Amino acid sequence: MKAYYRLFSLAGFLACAGCMAFALYLEYVKHLEPCPMCIFQRVAMIVTGVFFLLGALHGPKAWGRWVYSGLATLSAVIGALIAARHVWLQSLPEDQVPACGPTLNYLMDMMPLREVVEYVLKGEGSCAKIVGEWLGLTLPMWTMIGFIALAGYAVSGPILARAFEKNS
Repeated sequence: MKAYYRLFSLAGFLACAGCMAFALYLEYVKHLEPCPMCIFQRVAMIVTGVFFLLGALHGPKAWGRWVYSGLATLSAVIGALIAARHVWLQSLPEDQVPACGPTLNYLMDMMPLREVVEYVLKGEGSCAKIVGEWLGLTLPMWTMIGFIALAGYAVSGPILARAFEKNS
């Protein structure tokens, strides 16, 4: 099956799109306002999805598959690290939680991008708030699991594509 990598990448893109659709559902239907770290995780999910989509549209051979999969893996790992930091912030005792700060829009207007990234990754009070759990895990925990799964999925793509093409 010559189109295996394209289908594989398309499935990765659809998984990312599904995650983003769920995030937007939580924001606009359930009225859960995303904290700055949530927004950074969304950006990482979008970037991961874009690399999967590019792999699906281009349908590269050999090393090109590793490039797209490597970039998708890198962005998923970055997303997992941001989510892990978010989980850590949520686990802090209340007296150690950083104070709430200005909105991300305000920060983007007033500070250089590098300082905004540093500020957001330090965390703030709104990022430490747990708004709900499912099966005993918070939303950032589920997001971290999703990013780890996407990273593993991206790494397996070129390997599985080569194996399937050899057998067909």
